Amino acid sequence: MENIMTLFKIIIAISIFIVWVVRFDNIVDEFKHFGLSNIIRSLVGAAKISMSTVLIISIWFPDLALIPSFFIAFLMLCAQYAHFSVKNSFTKFLPSFFLLCLSLTIGLYELEFF
Repeated sequence: MENIMTLFKIIIAISIFIVWVVRFDNIVDEFKHFGLSNIIRSLVGAAKISMSTVLIISIWFPDLALIPSFFIAFLMLCAQYAHFSVKNSFTKFLPSFFLLCLSLTIGLYELEFF
């Protein structure tokens, strides 16, 4: 199970890096579409990048995984709400929903829920 959690952490971190660094222009357009300010976009980006970095560090220091996993889950839940509020298509919901599920799984595992 530990290997699966490590894989989930890597998937989350790589996904966030690709979306928030490599494809940043898409993020700018999405946040404009959502009607959110540049400050909110910057705060969300900084939070996602820093929390995903801590998730990677938690591969070697597992006690660090709980807070970033639930914080990322919260941010992905907010992304779900944003997509819903502007009536985006189902395919726009999928990436953040997938990362929400992975983050919740990590958090619940850290709480020894399963």
